[in-house]
Amino acid sequence: MDNQAPVTIAYIAESAGVSVPTVSKVLNGRSGVSSDTRARVEALINKYGYAKPPNRSNIVELVFDELESMWAVEIIRGVERVARKNRVGVMISEFGLHDTPAQAMGDTLDRRPQCVLSVAQLSAEEREQLRVKGIPFVVFDPTTELPDDVPFVGATNWRGGRAATRHLIELGHRRIAMIGGPDEVLCCRARLAGYETAMRAAGLEVTSDLVVSAALTREDGYAAARVLLSGADRPTAIFAANDLQALGVYQAAREAGLRIPDDLSVVGFDDLPVVAWVDPPMTTVHQPLTEMAVAATELALALSRGEELPQLGMELATSLTVRESTAPPSS
Repeated sequence: MDNQAPVTIAYIAESAGVSVPTVSKVLNGRSGVSSDTRARVEALINKYGYAKPPNRSNIVELVFDELESMWAVEIIRGVERVARKNRVGVMISEFGLHDTPAQAMGDTLDRRPQCVLSVAQLSAEEREQLRVKGIPFVVFDPTTELPDDVPFVGATNWRGGRAATRHLIELGHRRIAMIGGPDEVLCCRARLAGYETAMRAAGLEVTSDLVVSAALTREDGYAAARVLLSGADRPTAIFAANDLQALGVYQAAREAGLRIPDDLSVVGFDDLPVVAWVDPPMTTVHQPLTEMAVAATELALALSRGEELPQLGMELATSLTVRESTAPPSS
């Protein structure tokens, strides 16, 4: 190691062949470490003259790319529930407000939170910066593939996509279209794969004219639905990758003179509170955002206490919420 570079807790852990939480336990005098391991870590601490950094602040930092979303309130509710129980504060950051990602992460590191729960998708460099400072983190609902050692909490997106499509098939629909999300977003690929699995299991062909990719907004859902509904052989049902897209389908259907669900069945994904109040109330896949936030915060706090966990990643179950936007196709 370069003698000029500061020794980090991550370097001590790598040199000792143990995890960062194990080194943290030794530094804080906690139990749960074998005598041999403790001696090995202490020897390296003494060898490199590692100095324990200042105590972390008693806060959980919740990091968003942007707060202007209907998902944010549900997530904050879950984080606050766990933080209150553990008597820690909650700091909410919006990385999109900063000129550069480096500035945003630098501010977070300076605050030295007890742990970080990231709804924003952290880069490999940002994850390493947190590790070097000994700040545990959990990724909420990852949009990309993560290394096996990155803690995360997500949802069963593939099962949700399959359940939504099966529901429409069981109602008797055969021309079922899907508005998928961006191809690079992991959860959107999983929802599309669930749709394709259900269609093929029912002997239904997935043709290119039945699948349209769009951004996860109402406006893009509207534009995609206009394309799907403009053909002579239009679908009798549309499954959208999220509720906002599905709200766009509602608008496109109205403009096309189609009644929901008499002429077109619609299913969304997320179960945002607003979709229970639209006309007609929307059938959607419930993604347990608040419960996911609870699980992610508990996981992050456990890591901050140096606990060794049986698993670093988990997916909470989705479920289908049937309302009035789906019905058998009209004859």
